Amino acid sequence: MIKQIDHIGIAVKSTEECLKLYRDLLGLKIADAEKVESQGINVTIIPVGEVNLELLEPFTSDSPVAKFIEKHGEGIHHIAFRVESIMGQLEKSKSLGMKVVHEVPFRGAHGKLAAFLHPKSTFGVLTEFNEIDGKKE
Repeated sequence: MIKQIDHIGIAVKSTEECLKLYRDLLGLKIADAEKVESQGINVTIIPVGEVNLELLEPFTSDSPVAKFIEKHGEGIHHIAFRVESIMGQLEKSKSLGMKVVHEVPFRGAHGKLAAFLHPKSTFGVLTEFNEIDGKKE
């Protein structure tokens, strides 16, 4: 059911500061940027081959990313896998005893359906599933 790694989310305090590394030093190009109101973050997408880096900059102090930065500092926040069926993947995860953060998927960046598994059940890695359902990408 896994199609590919979709993206790696990186929690940052300042996208502009972070771009000194990815854009200015490494020469990578920004493909897109958008505000995801439901998660309280600005997302900047940087393609690297077939996988995207997503810089996640919180714009509210109570967003999940802001809380992550407060607790762990900046750095890799999650890894996202593109799946054929997000509900099927969530059901399979639950049947294997994994803790699902989102019982109901939400719309993330680019309108993709998204849901997370809790890192306590995924060996310390916050794991996201993405499904592209044709509504927006």
